[in-house]
Amino acid sequence: MKSIKQYQEQFVAYLEHYNRIRSPRNLYDPVQYILKLGGKRLRPTLTLMTADCFEGDVSASLDSALAIEIFHNFSLIHDDIMDNAPLRRGQQTVHEKWGLNTGILSGDAMLIMAYQLFESYNAEQFQQLTTLFSKTALQVCEGQQYDVDFETRYDVTIPEYTKMIEYKTAVLVAAAMQMGAIVARASEESQKKCYAFGKNLGIAFQLQDDYLDAFGDPETFGKQVGGDIIENKKTYLVLKVMELGSNQNKAKLQALYQNASIDSDQKIAKVLQIFSESGAAEATKQAIESYTQIAFDDLESLDIKPEKKELLRSFGAQLMTRTS
Repeated sequence: MKSIKQYQEQFVAYLEHYNRIRSPRNLYDPVQYILKLGGKRLRPTLTLMTADCFEGDVSASLDSALAIEIFHNFSLIHDDIMDNAPLRRGQQTVHEKWGLNTGILSGDAMLIMAYQLFESYNAEQFQQLTTLFSKTALQVCEGQQYDVDFETRYDVTIPEYTKMIEYKTAVLVAAAMQMGAIVARASEESQKKCYAFGKNLGIAFQLQDDYLDAFGDPETFGKQVGGDIIENKKTYLVLKVMELGSNQNKAKLQALYQNASIDSDQKIAKVLQIFSESGAAEATKQAIESYTQIAFDDLESLDIKPEKKELLRSFGAQLMTRTS
């Protein structure tokens, strides 16, 4: 069993070999650019780790891992366009650097490139992988639409929000793990358990991301801190204010989110104060811990060697203590 760093290095080496100069440059340079921006590579790393956990050929899982990573970055290009975001991982977003039309087209190309990577598998695995991938890709789109819809709603519930982050973020983590299990020819029951672990870890990861968007360090977070507040997104923090906060806190928060003319820095500062005073910040941290524990309980039910369980547990623990 390799270390987490070794899996990451194996994937990054494969990605660098794949991410070559192509023509037309105006289509593929943005693809190269976003794939070189880095990131945690957590999804493809999980694909490789899962394949190895079931004694599969790790190198055979690289194309599935790469498909997941390319799709993830495709979705980031289009999310940044929808959010009008200026930064991604501390650098200019694709649409800021090359323009809106190029951002849309290069993102479309990445989706097709992701599907092409499954062509290296035999017919049975190709069907299993593409069926899972198509279902997951559509759920990600549904999650994004829920996220957009929530911006103009003030009656969003915690279960609705949880479904949104499950679709927008967690299902891709879950699929990454199940793909590793598929490539390793793990049983259907084991595949489902891998999916459950990935899904709950993904929910915890997104809740952590929401928390860091509000309270993270701009130097390490890689995105604009407070971006969700500026975009009036109904994050778990906001919903917890509406559940736990005083009537005064609720009224202040709604007024801030409805005020289109307020200075962004002033808005962020006031909203963060409400998050802390209402108990929403602490409740969000508790939810992160809860979903992480559910994921670890899913992991315990997997029929794999103890040392491999421990490596996956270590990976999850690292994600939940991150600052970026």
